[in-house]
Amino acid sequence: MVPAIAMATVGARADNILTVTNGDFSQYSGVAPGTNGDYFNSVNPTGWTGGGGLIFVTNYAGINNPNLYLPVYGPTAGQTASIPSNPFPNSPIGGNFVEADGNPSYEDSFSYQLSGLTVGETYSLSFFQAFGQQTGFSSATTNQWIVGLGVPGSVFNTSAIGNGYDSYTYSDSKGSVATTPLANVPNEGISPWNQVTVSLKADASNDVLTFLAWGDNGSTVNVPPIAFLDIANNGAPSVVPLPKASAGCLPLLVVVGMLGLGAKRLRSKRANPATV
Repeated sequence: MVPAIAMATVGARADNILTVTNGDFSQYSGVAPGTNGDYFNSVNPTGWTGGGGLIFVTNYAGINNPNLYLPVYGPTAGQTASIPSNPFPNSPIGGNFVEADGNPSYEDSFSYQLSGLTVGETYSLSFFQAFGQQTGFSSATTNQWIVGLGVPGSVFNTSAIGNGYDSYTYSDSKGSVATTPLANVPNEGISPWNQVTVSLKADASNDVLTFLAWGDNGSTVNVPPIAFLDIANNGAPSVVPLPKASAGCLPLLVVVGMLGLGAKRLRSKRANPATV
């Protein structure tokens, strides 16, 4: 049974939001992102699993370093991102992000463990995506992210369907799968960062959120299409709350209001001396 697939929408939000507390991949226990050997499973970002194949956790400095894999082109078509005037743009969030080969012959999926979900409820997930082409290769490409929400251990599997194309299946037949809009990547160029939102329905209280880069609709021709992902802290508090007033201290707004009231009464008394 093929899971129901929902297309992503830009700016749409469901009533519930999936909470991903390490979507910026800033917490890890292995190799530092943006360095040699920064494969996803070598970085070992906290809360995430999988990531075999050509999937990396990198950053702005790493992706623009020609000595690191996978080097890509920058915004000006035909010019590499290693040229100082033509860097691959940093994520709008900044910090670390995922870089993944979208060729089914070299890719794998990676997952984040969630908890406290309500079975049958629909949740939204917003993230930033970008796409590009590896340096030294040519031909326009397409790319997108496939996102799944299913029981722990759920993964995306790819299989050959002939004529140089593969297809994907989700191992949780009752899980929910969504795709982001298909991005057109120009020859030796990029499709810049943009924010998308997907809607997914939970089928267990402790589902996993799984991602798969899917280039050229499953073509195995090594063009190759490269995908980038930055989730940030989706659903987690991003603003530090103001400190509460301590006992015996009036809130600032109350103090300002009292001062304003006193000044008003003083002006009134001066205008009308008979007023008590």
